[in-house]
Amino acid sequence: MENKERILNAILDAGEIMLASGGEINRVENTIGHMAAAYGYARVDVFAVISCIVVTIRDGEGNCATQSRRIAARDTNMRKVERINALSRRVCREKVSLEELEREIEDIRHAQGYSDWTILLMYGVISAVFTVFFGGGLGDAIGSFISGIIMRIVQKLGIWLKIQSIILNIFCSGAAALVAIWMVRLGVARSVDMIVIGNIMPLIPGIALTVSLRDLLWGDFISGLTGVCEALIKALAIAGGCALVILQFGGGL
Repeated sequence: MENKERILNAILDAGEIMLASGGEINRVENTIGHMAAAYGYARVDVFAVISCIVVTIRDGEGNCATQSRRIAARDTNMRKVERINALSRRVCREKVSLEELEREIEDIRHAQGYSDWTILLMYGVISAVFTVFFGGGLGDAIGSFISGIIMRIVQKLGIWLKIQSIILNIFCSGAAALVAIWMVRLGVARSVDMIVIGNIMPLIPGIALTVSLRDLLWGDFISGLTGVCEALIKALAIAGGCALVILQFGGGL
């Protein structure tokens, strides 16, 4: 019974990492099901939504074990999703000991991503590139680069303070719009609109919306509709933060 609970806990850990890293619901459920079946369980019942996973496994003697897991925070980390997928395929292909499975999952959980400095730089670069893409000039790109970096600093501070993600999006987009206005007033850039358009692109929940639409296509209407609504609300929050600042201080819209 102890081994059964450990296997279930390890498999649920894998599903949790995948879901918290941006994996779609159908993939999470299939991964958990395949891994449990690979360890010899006769039946596996998985129910997952964007904030919770419930798994029940049953062996050939009819003994059951059930665990649930609450997903408190989600991010986008396709590297972790890919590594869990690879581990799942390996478990199905060959015999992986429980100790090795637990060790691999913990290694994936604590894997280091990009450094804060790299992410900070990328926010600036992405903002500048999109500003140029949508028709901005060199000055607008420079202003967008600076405001993108400041936006990331505000975002990092909000994450540290554990501000709710939708409210944080309002603060981030508002901060970006405010910096954009000052870039124009200081003569660095010409168009607030071009800077703001570039700045909001790193905030747009495009992957979350795509994953939710895929869930809908797989017939998982609860998670799909929930994810679509969440993505749309975040998009409205981003637009609202920009609009409030621009209407208050002027400069575009």
